[in-house]
Amino acid sequence: MTTIDDIIESFSLLDDWESRYELLIELGKKLPPMPEAFKTDDYLVKGCVSQVWIVPQIDAGVFTFQADSDAHIVKGLVALLYMIFNKRPANQLRQVDIEGIFTRLDLAQNLSPNRRNGFYAMTEKIRSCGI
Repeated sequence: MTTIDDIIESFSLLDDWESRYELLIELGKKLPPMPEAFKTDDYLVKGCVSQVWIVPQIDAGVFTFQADSDAHIVKGLVALLYMIFNKRPANQLRQVDIEGIFTRLDLAQNLSPNRRNGFYAMTEKIRSCGI
């Protein structure tokens, strides 16, 4: 299974942002499919220009989620969050240094402000599920 450290390493080996966007799109294609029945306003992430749905679940103190987006690059960002947060103890969701990971991936300089805001809106929706 690919980890976030693997992705950070892969990003560092790519010379340009076009290649990194392609990697994000590929990651999004590997996101487990989410049933259409969950694509409702109840699970829609507020603050994203694209449509993003996150369906959280906590079972025995472990956080898992299903997610999807209607935009390819954003779906790749969702896949990054999936690698970071899925199957993590729910009481540790707020302790993840998402800003540090964001910086290590060099996303701040290469994502539009709308995508960056959406990324943090998705992160907050996930973190709000923590115990």
